[in-house]
Amino acid sequence: MFAIALPMIISNIAAPMLGLVDTAIIGHLPDAIYLSAVAIGAMVINFVYLLAIFLRMSTTGVVAQSFGSQDRPAQQRHFIHGLVFALGLGLLFIFIQPLLLMLVWQLVAATPELQALATEYIQIRLWGAPAALMVLVVLGVLLGRQQARSAMVLVILTNAINVTLDVILIIGLNMNVAGAAWASVGAEWVTALAGLYWVCRSLNLGWHNLPMPRLAECRALLSINQHILVRSIVLQLCMAMMTAYASYYGATTVAANAVLMQFLMLISLGLDGIAYASEALLGEAKGQRRSDRLRHWFRLSLFWSALFAVFYSLLFALFGVHIIGLITNIEEVISTASTYLPWLIALPLIAHWSYLFDGVYIGLSQSKAMRDSMILAAILGFLPAWYLTLSWQNHGLWFALSVFMASRGLWQWWLLHKRQMLSAESTPD
Repeated sequence: MFAIALPMIISNIAAPMLGLVDTAIIGHLPDAIYLSAVAIGAMVINFVYLLAIFLRMSTTGVVAQSFGSQDRPAQQRHFIHGLVFALGLGLLFIFIQPLLLMLVWQLVAATPELQALATEYIQIRLWGAPAALMVLVVLGVLLGRQQARSAMVLVILTNAINVTLDVILIIGLNMNVAGAAWASVGAEWVTALAGLYWVCRSLNLGWHNLPMPRLAECRALLSINQHILVRSIVLQLCMAMMTAYASYYGATTVAANAVLMQFLMLISLGLDGIAYASEALLGEAKGQRRSDRLRHWFRLSLFWSALFAVFYSLLFALFGVHIIGLITNIEEVISTASTYLPWLIALPLIAHWSYLFDGVYIGLSQSKAMRDSMILAAILGFLPAWYLTLSWQNHGLWFALSVFMASRGLWQWWLLHKRQMLSAESTPD
């Protein structure tokens, strides 16, 4: 399990670290407007791609089960089906570009010059959408086949090429915002081609044995993707409320919450790695129709997840204030963030269940249950907790987030047992 989790943890760390280099290059240009334009453009693109993460999740589940049953033709078909969805969605993003930009500038206020630069960045980046979405499918196949090292190399390759092209295009050719955008597009297409080559070689797939998409399997994959998309939208709305309502309590509170949100990123580095491993291993056991292996990997996943949660809680309790000081040197923000630090100390113990169960549900292709548990946690957990603690102000927001995470875990646990998902006889969504 840890052999799968560790490379994914390393790749999770590598992406933001190399991203800092990307930002630093733009940030050292003479005018701050370039950094602002890239920040706005990247926010839009990242949000679009984040909603498309279902391509990675759904592919991992179905490939892991086919891998467990040693059905290579099924793995090949699932790969092709994922690519069909990725290409179709990527072309759709390019086609609806004017509509997307119109929506962005309805929500984001910017000067005409900043708007023009950010628009140029978004327009260029969208040409990489088909490649970026194909990479999600490739990562899904690699994880489903337990080739975590290849997935790690692919993630690092993307960022390394991006940084290299940034230096060439931004500094060498003085292309500014356009250079940053074309660097990302180039990195996405090179990574997509490399990923396609690795997966085709791994699956022994070529033009001579390219499977035709099956309509029934495409419909089933579409259903899984729809459920995960709804789940992701609900999650992002709850997280967005944390930022939106913090603005009512002042700029310092917003800044403090932004700092503390970095703690959640640290938590996800470890817990997502365990979740990725559970996706692959439970999916394999499901394909083998081994109930004993399903329960075995579930218990082991739970052990590792709890261990990481305890580690994070101790880390934040002992060094939380120091971590805040590394992120910001503004005394007022440090003081405010330290006030809400106890919520972050408790959060790993409260939230690790929901991270783990996401991986379990993906491995078992139980996307409908993922969607249902997320909606229930938002409606019966986050919203009531937030509304009833409005007088607590920002403490109320962190309480609502804690209740939301706990509710997700409880609903996921209840559905897991109610629908007997850890039985080899259970039927995927």
